Amino acid sequence: MKQVVKRRARIARVRRAQHLQASAHAQMAENRVLTLEGQAGHLIRLASDLDATPGEATGRILANAGELAQRLRAARDGLTDAIVGARATALERAARRIEARIRQESAERLDQRARTALAEYLERKGNVPVRRRPRLDGGDS
Repeated sequence: MKQVVKRRARIARVRRAQHLQASAHAQMAENRVLTLEGQAGHLIRLASDLDATPGEATGRILANAGELAQRLRAARDGLTDAIVGARATALERAARRIEARIRQESAERLDQRARTALAEYLERKGNVPVRRRPRLDGGDS
């Protein structure tokens, strides 16, 4: 009976560690999405800052600024696939985290049931009178 309790406690510890690991992976994936979205927003801001401003400018300066803005917008468009992939990964890892949490809670319930059963067993065993074996020498001493 004690072995069952020990085994279930070990399983509960493993499930807890698996949930922590899944949570960390899910958080890293979410951070990756936020980082990519932040970078895309930064590229758009940089490109919009390069738009023509009032004042003196030569054709060469305007052409260079326009080309740089176009490259920044193209780089931002290139991040779109990475953002979509990162979001999909984040959703998948969030689902894995939830599954790991469910398994952890199940293992904790099984562990608690095993502990309760052991406590009840030991209590019943303690209330049973001890049956002594008869002594072979007659029991006079």
